[in-house]
Amino acid sequence: MTRKVFITGTTGYIGGEILNVLYNKHPDYQYTALVRTKSKGEQVTKAFPEVKIVLGDLDDSEILEKEAASANIVIHCADASDHEGAAKAIAKGLASGHSKEKPGYWLHTGGTGILCWEDMRHDRLGEHSDNEYNDWTAVQDLTNFPDDAFHRNVDKIVLEAGAREIESVKTAIVCPPTIYGRGRGPVSTRSRQAYELAKFILTNKYIPIIGGGKARWNNIHVADLADLFVLLTEKAASSDNSSDLWGEKGYFLAENGEHVWADLSRLMGKKAEELGYAKDLKEDALGKDAALKAAGFEAISWGLNSRGKAERARKVLGWKPQRPSLEDEAQGILKDEKERLG
Repeated sequence: MTRKVFITGTTGYIGGEILNVLYNKHPDYQYTALVRTKSKGEQVTKAFPEVKIVLGDLDDSEILEKEAASANIVIHCADASDHEGAAKAIAKGLASGHSKEKPGYWLHTGGTGILCWEDMRHDRLGEHSDNEYNDWTAVQDLTNFPDDAFHRNVDKIVLEAGAREIESVKTAIVCPPTIYGRGRGPVSTRSRQAYELAKFILTNKYIPIIGGGKARWNNIHVADLADLFVLLTEKAASSDNSSDLWGEKGYFLAENGEHVWADLSRLMGKKAEELGYAKDLKEDALGKDAALKAAGFEAISWGLNSRGKAERARKVLGWKPQRPSLEDEAQGILKDEKERLG
């Protein structure tokens, strides 16, 4: 039986990478992609000729409901962690179009900004934290964050959809941290956090340190992240309804190590000098207001802790991230940003 996959965000960084890998590995699947404009739809079609394009955006609830109802698998990447309306529409469509005999699967993209809730609540920046979440031994911590946690409002919609229609709607939240590596999608190939840091150093000519410079964050190469989504999609395509994959246990952190933001900033400064992009870079404090002005939440995140262990994907999917580390990619990130800046 042909598996129907509905995917959002294919012109974005994560969704484009996932579609690239999935489309080439499983040409037997039937793909439908939500795209906002005709011109971007043409770019997707050029890269993936067999993908059906549906024009619309995340506010087009009827389109989202219809496509979710008719698809076997929904992969939601476009502003997935923050757009409540889209999540509600997908939940409604999956519930109306599926049954115990024919369940629908929802692979939802979250974000580890949710792990920063204590730092954000107490307005802490650059402080050390020993708190480290675990998606295998303590998944209940991840599915029961307080309501003021970043992304929690949308996480609840996904989790409640799976709990309410436990037989017919199978949900999994994939929660990536700092993502890096050049994407292979048809439109956007650039991530944000580490790239904005490189841009900041190249533009402002100093190494930014927020607070005490001790905050840490997990990271993952975009190709390794896509591999996780592909493995999870394959489980859905085979109708593997294991309780370790979906619903209240279906919360997957997606990390392959961590970095101290201040150390990454120093490394990028050193690499920028080695490449001849800057000279005699000095460290300087970056305050909250200046960080917000520089790059919004991405810059604020350089002072927050987001730490977890991704054991679930390794145990139940056999996921084995293997791409170069963030530190190994730092020089390439700087080169890409230098080219963008001209």
